[in-house]
Amino acid sequence: MILLVGATGDLGGRVARLLRESGQDVRCLVRPATDDSPLRAIGAGIVRGDLTEPATLRPACKGVETVIATATVITRRFAGTSSATIRDVDEVGMGHLVDAAEAAGVQRFVYLSFPIGSASLRTPLEQAKLAIEERLANSPMRAVVVLSDGLQEVQLSRAARFDLAAGKAAVIGKGDTPRRLVSTGDIAALLAAVALEPDPPARIEVGGPEPLTKKEIIGIAGELAHRPLKVQRMPRLVARLATLVLKRRNDAMASALGVGLSSDIEEATWDDKALRQRGINPKSVTEFLKEQAQGLASH
Repeated sequence: MILLVGATGDLGGRVARLLRESGQDVRCLVRPATDDSPLRAIGAGIVRGDLTEPATLRPACKGVETVIATATVITRRFAGTSSATIRDVDEVGMGHLVDAAEAAGVQRFVYLSFPIGSASLRTPLEQAKLAIEERLANSPMRAVVVLSDGLQEVQLSRAARFDLAAGKAAVIGKGDTPRRLVSTGDIAALLAAVALEPDPPARIEVGGPEPLTKKEIIGIAGELAHRPLKVQRMPRLVARLATLVLKRRNDAMASALGVGLSSDIEEATWDDKALRQRGINPKSVTEFLKEQAQGLASH
């Protein structure tokens, strides 16, 4: 049995579908009052619970061999639908899940994180990820920490102020540091694979096949849209100060600005090898943008 925590999100939902398609028994931890019909439709089991309610986690882990954790509260924090903070959910709550998994005899814990380098301002989300990584490093369970570069569907979205339809994009910093944005589908396939393979590595740093700067991405998008994108820039110093000021006032915005700033400073040292080794043909940023442009043209 595999317990999936975060299955109602886009990434977690993709992991659930892949596991079910391969015939795996999947149980999904779903918060009370959250719609679970898409998960039930694919044959996944449902257990109601919440990372902020430790008493619900041990029953969820009973009889489970592997836990896959992709859950984060940051999207709900942005939407204003959660009073629980990033620390409450991503750090303290996820720590309770690790405790419950250990107590239930879970053998493997697959955890989604992201690379956090020396330029990090230790935002709430970064602090939470580092705390759980450290907790898992000292766990008797076999931990597999997947450190993913930014997801194309997230970083190149309206929510991240990249709007191909409106011809607008925002840049934090200089925009000239190559990163390897990766497809959500590819990371879902990787998580499903390492949950099942016999001898996965303890840490996997991974990104997409195409190292591109934000400037290059905006240029490609402009060519596909047949018009240059209007760019709004936030200097590094402004982003740094805003991140520090917002740490206690708005944990989601501080975390997003902090990730954006770090991405503008620290070049990706990882690649797509972990994907290709598992037979996953990774989608490039250019392919993703072409799909977006074609979708706009068809409407």
